[in-house]
Amino acid sequence: MNQLPALPPGFRFGAATASYQIEGAVTEDGRGPSIWDVFSHEPGRTREGETGDVAIDHYHRWEGDLDLLAELGIHDYRFSISWSRILPEGTGAVNEAGLAFYERLVDGLLARGIRPVPTLYHWDLPQTIEERGGWMVRDTAEALADYVSVVAGRLGDRVRDWITLNEMSVQVLYGYALDSHAPGRGLGFGALPAAHHQLLAHGLAVGRLRAAGAERVGVAQQHPLIVPASDAEEDLVAAGTFHAITNRLFSQPILAGSYPEELRPLLPIDDAQLAADLAVISAPLDFYGVNYYEPVRIAAPRPDLDTAGAIEVELPEGMPFAPVPYPSEERTDFGWAIVPEGLTGVLTELRASYPELPPVVITENGASFHDVPEADGAVRDPRRVAFLDAHLRAVADAVAAGVDVQGYYVWSAFDNFEWAAGYAERFGLVYVDYATQARTPKDSFRWYRDVIAASPAGEEQARG
Repeated sequence: MNQLPALPPGFRFGAATASYQIEGAVTEDGRGPSIWDVFSHEPGRTREGETGDVAIDHYHRWEGDLDLLAELGIHDYRFSISWSRILPEGTGAVNEAGLAFYERLVDGLLARGIRPVPTLYHWDLPQTIEERGGWMVRDTAEALADYVSVVAGRLGDRVRDWITLNEMSVQVLYGYALDSHAPGRGLGFGALPAAHHQLLAHGLAVGRLRAAGAERVGVAQQHPLIVPASDAEEDLVAAGTFHAITNRLFSQPILAGSYPEELRPLLPIDDAQLAADLAVISAPLDFYGVNYYEPVRIAAPRPDLDTAGAIEVELPEGMPFAPVPYPSEERTDFGWAIVPEGLTGVLTELRASYPELPPVVITENGASFHDVPEADGAVRDPRRVAFLDAHLRAVADAVAAGVDVQGYYVWSAFDNFEWAAGYAERFGLVYVDYATQARTPKDSFRWYRDVIAASPAGEEQARG
């Protein structure tokens, strides 16, 4: 690849993972069950019934995995903390063994010169909390805040950067509105209270982290670029509705302290309570995390539409919008359209929509390609290299357009359990043989290592 365009001084490169996708050890050290433990063991929920019971056994292999991250040269490592490993019942007694695991992880990262960036909630709600109503009840937001205080109280002397929640939109839409992800509620538009309670949990978590002395607090939000299928009025309206539900429902309360007007009637909260909640939800952030994978093309629903494969889940009939395939010649092996300029579009749109937008970190960006070791043992993944190169250029284009982007994290550091898709999809810079748990850095690992080393932050790190 040609030399990458210049990124801002101090720009930080990282990689990301999530606890249920890599840790395994789901019944060890006193950890309680999460909604994904239960969901993945229900017949038909995941590809071939695969679960995260073992995943990539990171719980036992974390030292070697951190050695690989050090070899990669990343500045930041974004991982998530399992709520049910800290509080097995979701509330109440603290599991000291679970906290000790994350202490070892944080200390190991710091010893290797890598900044830990924990995500406090990445979809693995304790099952006991779900049985008490899950995100459909307000108490869950308060329970998350108490959990955050426990974690920050133990790790806050070493961790300076925190992410509250990951991709609220995906858990609410896929897990509560639909039944494609845990907990599989299938509530349709009745799931909107789950969105509000996750947003409230985010705001409460920001307050608890500030009280614990956190230096930098942010959130990780998925932001697909929403594109209407045509200029026809009905397609424009459908795309606007989808944009409101998948993007603005979550970004606008945090960044502007309000909800999209068209969605307000779906929230069964009185005006006084809503105003108080929004004041909490919109607490100032130090950075705003953007997860980007592909654009979504939306049409008005009609009988002749081909919606097959447009997004990774099927929507029920009766929705006021219909995803249709995005016209892209290049796709990942997961079937997702490869549109790097969509990332530029998302970033510039956010800046235009929210004048007070904090500095941005790309908290996830990556692609699944099914490359496997060749006869010589090497894993050659040129399509991933091209994907990452193009998306870093898209970030640079957004920076040139005036967006303050301060970092970029690849999803994912390692091949792992990809939720309902099981182990079929491989997003990692490191190949994992799931039968032996052997790790093999891919060509993209070495490419990314060289990009980081050549960056101003990488050169400064090398000088010590």
